[in-house]
Amino acid sequence: MKFPHLYEPLALGSAVFRNRIFASPQGYYNVAKDNLPSLDEVAYYERKARGGFASVCVGDCIVEDSTGTHYPFLLRMEDRSTLPGLAAIAHSVTRHGAVASAELSHAGMYARFVKYPDGSVYGADSMKNAAAATVLGGDLYGPVYIEHGKYGEVLEMPEEMILRIIDKFGKAAAWAKTAGFGMITVHGGHGWLLSQFMSPTVNTRTDRWGGSFENRMRLPLAVIESIRKNVGRDFPIEYRFSGSEASSVGYDIDYGVKFAQAIDGKVDIIHVSAGDHEDDSSIIVSHPSMFMEDGVNVKYAAAVKKLVKTPVATVGALTDPAHMEEIIASGRADIVELGRQSLADPDLPTKARTGRESDINKCMRCNTCLEHTGSIRSLLCATNPEIGYERDALIPRPIKTRKRVLVAGGGIAGMQAALTASERGHEVILCEKSDTLGGVLRCEAAVPFKRRLHEYLDRQAARIAASPIDLRLNTAVTPELASSLKPDVLFIALGAKPTFPPIPGINSANVVEATELYRDPSKAGANVALIGGGLVGIELAIYLKSLGKTVTVIEMLEHLVSDDAGMHLLAHDEAVNSPGITVLRGTSVTEITPTGVTCKNASGELKVSADTVVIAAGQTPLREESFALFDCAPEVYQIGDCATPRRIFTATSQAYTIARDI
Repeated sequence: MKFPHLYEPLALGSAVFRNRIFASPQGYYNVAKDNLPSLDEVAYYERKARGGFASVCVGDCIVEDSTGTHYPFLLRMEDRSTLPGLAAIAHSVTRHGAVASAELSHAGMYARFVKYPDGSVYGADSMKNAAAATVLGGDLYGPVYIEHGKYGEVLEMPEEMILRIIDKFGKAAAWAKTAGFGMITVHGGHGWLLSQFMSPTVNTRTDRWGGSFENRMRLPLAVIESIRKNVGRDFPIEYRFSGSEASSVGYDIDYGVKFAQAIDGKVDIIHVSAGDHEDDSSIIVSHPSMFMEDGVNVKYAAAVKKLVKTPVATVGALTDPAHMEEIIASGRADIVELGRQSLADPDLPTKARTGRESDINKCMRCNTCLEHTGSIRSLLCATNPEIGYERDALIPRPIKTRKRVLVAGGGIAGMQAALTASERGHEVILCEKSDTLGGVLRCEAAVPFKRRLHEYLDRQAARIAASPIDLRLNTAVTPELASSLKPDVLFIALGAKPTFPPIPGINSANVVEATELYRDPSKAGANVALIGGGLVGIELAIYLKSLGKTVTVIEMLEHLVSDDAGMHLLAHDEAVNSPGITVLRGTSVTEITPTGVTCKNASGELKVSADTVVIAAGQTPLREESFALFDCAPEVYQIGDCATPRRIFTATSQAYTIARDI
């Protein structure tokens, strides 16, 4: 076997894990008003088990509604009506040979569903019933009294409440076991209640629940004991905590190791994560950005592993089975846990075991999943169109009539449409006007933090080469060619062209378009003025800075276009708010000169000196070329950027869905 350590079974108590690859805790937030598990939620977790993961964890199972709920759409373990849904999830996972785990959590002083400082209740509007939401209202409780700038007054949790919550953890564990789960995961990290109590900076109580290390450990240990009493000695418990809070105010790995030693032997798995969700610079360590190295947090697990006997799990930015094998073989961890990668490719465990690791769709860490979770409460993936629609993907859709499908354009959308149509049994012709598949995004091939994107494009191209698709490179689809091929279905995926705003001097010799500079960064001088603060512009600025350039980004809006990208925005901010990059918001360029640009904003006119001026002002759809093809087939679909320039997710999802419909 190519990865013997990765696929060595692991027996813990009554459970046997078929390999060392676990699906880390992820919540499912696209729920109805009653918050009960749906068939879509069942399919979401089942898909991972079907792909070969040894364990699949249901995240964010709240142990006490009244004090511990941070969002109004989480699973509430006190609600006995959850049993059928929980049982369906557990059974859907275990019937595929995986161990189902329930992550038990309590938000403590960050229980945002309780109330905001102005007295309003989070979720009341979305629930359309403020009275129902207020039932969960009341005071916030944490280890000590504080005036929190974001959440308002936090009261010191009285001992009777602490004892009640300890009991709730145990009862929630018993409820999960009753539903058919085979393991309990305790969420003791990322700033939630248990980490608040074990924190040397937060928990300054003077009673038996705080102050000294032994007292700060009292609550985590009591929770573990309560769970043990309720589920038995042979039922595995995984304890998830932050090995380091990775911030200037949080604890470091030395304290994390000390904590791990305190729970050593009392749990079955010590799951070492990192970070604190309340600290922006720390949360992008919990969810490593594309600007960080693969396996950036393995070092924390390795430090713990040296000094404990309990099996240790690591998590964060893991996509390559060979890397995972090395982590386990070298003794840095016993288990690897995958979060975003389990969305990019739920079949990774099976593919790696069967020698198909080159076919694994590796997570790009673009955070499309987290962005959509925050905006519409749905986990979606930029490069895996099944995610978010797992139940739909399981429904067979046999074709009634084999059709001839012509795809015009071999970019993101065109490749996906061709692959999906071919997989369904249609005859497919894919024409690309250049000599390479992948479209405009090929320009970023040399960018280190876009390595996974380039690998994705290569993988899609390799899949096309191995398929029966009739690929015709260096072939532009004209109305004459399309008509001569007589397709039943035509996908128009011609893409877009760069937008050049009407700025005086834009045709000067010192002006370069962004994609051109991506292809050849040597065209940039030492000082660069970059017009456009969207994703392309910001990431080009970060790339140029890494090459030693000084960059000024000029954006006419008051916010960067990427400001709506959630977690990815935090990573952008971390990168651009540092020496070498200056961002001018609310600023318009009035003229490009041989020595830079002239701008104006609310403060008046200003000049930015630059050797090179870069245009990153967006894309204009090739609509005229697209419209010329509209009468070349009985069925015509315009997809990707030639319809409306958007992100990879939109192009992939649209192409996949329409190709499944034909």
